[in-house]
Amino acid sequence: MSDFAVEAHAIVRTFNDGDVQALKGVSLQVPRGEVFGLLGPNGSGKTTMVRILSTILSPTSGSATVDGFDVVKHPDEVRRRIGLAGQYATVDENLTGLENLRMIGSLNHLEKSYVIARAKELLGEFGLSDAANRNVKTYSGGMRRRLDLGAALVANPPILFLDEPTTGLDPQSRQDLWTIIENLVEGGTTVLLTTQYLEEADRLCKQLVVLDKGAIIAEGTSQELKTRLGATVLSLTFHTTGDAARGVELIRSVSAKPANVEGTVVELTVEGGPAAAADALRRLDAAAITLAGLTLREPSLDDVFLSLTGHKTEDETAPNSDVVTTKRKARAQ
Repeated sequence: MSDFAVEAHAIVRTFNDGDVQALKGVSLQVPRGEVFGLLGPNGSGKTTMVRILSTILSPTSGSATVDGFDVVKHPDEVRRRIGLAGQYATVDENLTGLENLRMIGSLNHLEKSYVIARAKELLGEFGLSDAANRNVKTYSGGMRRRLDLGAALVANPPILFLDEPTTGLDPQSRQDLWTIIENLVEGGTTVLLTTQYLEEADRLCKQLVVLDKGAIIAEGTSQELKTRLGATVLSLTFHTTGDAARGVELIRSVSAKPANVEGTVVELTVEGGPAAAADALRRLDAAAITLAGLTLREPSLDDVFLSLTGHKTEDETAPNSDVVTTKRKARAQ
């Protein structure tokens, strides 16, 4: 048995007769028993990759195996070994939580007695026992997402694909879902997680692959990615765009990396955040330039992409079958 639960080699996927290239030769090796992250903005190819690995789409070229089975040659064997949950809960809101899980068990041709016991077990693990007999239409977003994850686990699959599972959730619901994922991995489940959130990847993922416009632009641990940026982002808000233009020239040498200027906001990735902030303030004060605000923060996904690609996270294409989406800004938290 391979040490890798999922392996993909030079996966290419095109749409619109080749006019749109969603994936451009992506290769992955996902170790067993850990969370592996696909990090990138909307339109980067994350969801397309998950759809190929879960046999929903076929690759245009390249090959992939899941638990040793080829996703094209043996799709049924792959489906028996995976669970899939996405950013939008797919449970039936007109059924109760318990009925949803029992339905999934029936669709998987599982024994009725096993399904009932498994459904109750999952509802308890995910904090949904009290709502088990309520229609899902009465559930909060976080409850629906937990139920959707439970549905993916009814058959107790060894490999779980989570496609942006916390998108749109409030901070507490996101934290709750992270804890559930960590517990699953402790129990031996392998998780392939797609996310836009650097914080999420930092907490959950041992290894990361960063996608942009269908290609891998970086890989490694979260710490390795942040090291490329500098430890801290220094964000300065000026009163006018003129002050920002003057100010950025004065403080440019505070960082070894180029400044990012958007209107009255100037951002620099720096080592030694407090010392760099004090240096910048001294230079601005000497030039009689005052600030409307100053913050020091951890790098965000936009900071990663700005450093790696020279642009912020823009959703250029989000192919679904043969649909092409026009450009739109995808702001990451």
